[in-house]
Amino acid sequence: MSALETANASVMSFVDNRLDRRATNRTDTGFLDTLLNAPSTRIVLSTATNLLLPSEEGETVGHTMETALALGAEQKEMVFLGQDPETERSYFATTVELEEDDVAILDGFKVTDLRTLALGPELPADELSMLSQARALIHWHRTHRFCSRCGHPSEMAEGGYRRDCPSCEAQHFPRTDACVIMLITDGDRALLGRPPRLMEGVYTTLAGFMEPGETVEQAVRRETLEESGIKVGDVRLISNQPWPFPSNLMIGCVGDALSFDIHIEDDELEACKWCDRDEVRQMADGTHPEGHIIPPSISIAHELIMGWLENRI
Repeated sequence: MSALETANASVMSFVDNRLDRRATNRTDTGFLDTLLNAPSTRIVLSTATNLLLPSEEGETVGHTMETALALGAEQKEMVFLGQDPETERSYFATTVELEEDDVAILDGFKVTDLRTLALGPELPADELSMLSQARALIHWHRTHRFCSRCGHPSEMAEGGYRRDCPSCEAQHFPRTDACVIMLITDGDRALLGRPPRLMEGVYTTLAGFMEPGETVEQAVRRETLEESGIKVGDVRLISNQPWPFPSNLMIGCVGDALSFDIHIEDDELEACKWCDRDEVRQMADGTHPEGHIIPPSISIAHELIMGWLENRI
């Protein structure tokens, strides 16, 4: 475990998934059917955009099979998430085709999105992490129903961790998109930028998708140069975080700046600046004179900034 992870265990969201995914058993359809039909099994339900959580006492994230089927869920499209190692309860996830107007008036359900849940105190960290797994897999199945080789409808296999084409026999696997997210430093200064998509006033670390044939270090240097004009030398990998919006893996790094004049040449950032420790502390404390703040604690960006500010990384 990295120094940042040791100091901040269970602070970032989506990193505490403790389900046993039973990967060696997922080709056994009889095994999965037994788990799926067990009375204790619970089904995580989601629309295209929102999670449908139970509102009754004693249940937090999953529904009975009876409830799932009543809402139009298809049993053959239920993805196996895993088993709780303590209770041995199994969890599956699937999508229900409901219009947003119908969802809004559902009785007995809490309708919410994953980001809102992460920002609130309602769910334990392990359940929030399980929901991130569910949302990522559900999104992949919703957007990959047809074979990319021949266009024929594909079928779920291996408990939802593969889709097979019955026409050309191609196999398709869930994707996770790797992203680098990096705090670039110059001694007691940190480079923070403001993408236009963020809430007003938020300054954060730079970030971008890795490209084919790149190392993590090369991606950090390329993305930083593209977004800010800053050249980067040494790069250190610090930590990582699943980020299910829709299905990314954020690879957290710290890099040493080799140049210092900022030049914004594309539309990724609307502002970028060097901040000393006093200014970053004001951002973290909510006392910045211009109202600038750092991202919330659910994100690895927050942990990179605070780790640097507190000399933990």
